[in-house]
Amino acid sequence: MIRARILPALSLTGALMTTWAAQAGVVYIPEGSAGSVLMVESETGQPIGRIAGVEAVHGLAGAPGTPYLVAGSFTEIDPESAAQTAKPEGVSQADHNAHHAKPAQAAMPTDKGLSLLTVLDAKTGDVVRRIEVPGAVHHTAVSPDGRWALATHPSGDGVSLIDLTTLDYAGFIATGPMPNYVSFSPDSSRAYVSNTGNGTLSELDLDSRILSRNLLAGEGPEHFALSRDGATAFVADAEAGTVLRLDIASGAETATYGFGAELHGLDLSDGEDTLFVAVKGADQVAAVDLASGAVRLQALAPAPYHLTVADGSEALFVSSREEPKVWVVNQASLQVTSEIGVESEGHQMVILP
Repeated sequence: MIRARILPALSLTGALMTTWAAQAGVVYIPEGSAGSVLMVESETGQPIGRIAGVEAVHGLAGAPGTPYLVAGSFTEIDPESAAQTAKPEGVSQADHNAHHAKPAQAAMPTDKGLSLLTVLDAKTGDVVRRIEVPGAVHHTAVSPDGRWALATHPSGDGVSLIDLTTLDYAGFIATGPMPNYVSFSPDSSRAYVSNTGNGTLSELDLDSRILSRNLLAGEGPEHFALSRDGATAFVADAEAGTVLRLDIASGAETATYGFGAELHGLDLSDGEDTLFVAVKGADQVAAVDLASGAVRLQALAPAPYHLTVADGSEALFVSSREEPKVWVVNQASLQVTSEIGVESEGHQMVILP
């Protein structure tokens, strides 16, 4: 097992490691250009550790019951340097080679860039595997059954599929121009990818590893949230300042929520009766009552960015694009209850039990 470097200021003692593993929830905050992931106790907002050595981490994903986090790098690397990735101290060359997985030549496109996808042990912070993928990674997702991971490649017009049972690269699926965000269906058989470049939401058949259909999704869809039953998608048409409610079966747009400014992250409440939206362009966080369509707005400055609901609690975690912090926001009042300092900017946050 390759161990990631834990920053000294938040080094984990054996007692703390036991407490960490037993906690109700941990928020993992990728710190972008700082090349690290901050770990925060979800109930208190207190930092409990930081994993270093994940360069330009933007996309980060996990799933309850799955032992891994999957971190994508938004930086491409030179193919020759990939083969010479620094071996962590204390790890034999044979073990390092075994954990630095190179995809089969036939599986990986040869006309794309190259970056590293890092598979982390969610409990210990260990680097389990680094996998070469074709190009910079924007966002990642892990399937509910723990079998698959997906990574979007905005410059490559497609996604990489990773088999988490073998920790191998499993192929490239073409989507549309500038794929942005990705999420799995509840049964893990399908995945959805927003294509900012042509205003579509692609549905992927993972058994066949093909794009099965496209749903129209505004002008420039970015982040989106799927309902727990997989029947509805809430898609941020970011620059247009609207969220589209799409029926997955028919592809029909059943509602539109307008905010009048650029959007970024969004997420559904635990009970799926409220949609929370980061209105980055207006320095606001919004809560949409999905039964009535009523919208509540609360000032939140500067530039609310990624947004994640902590299921089973009253907390909403929102990062700032312009300042190194994450706000903890009360879902009912939309008031900030505390702030978490981060290194650099906070990106795709994950909360796991």
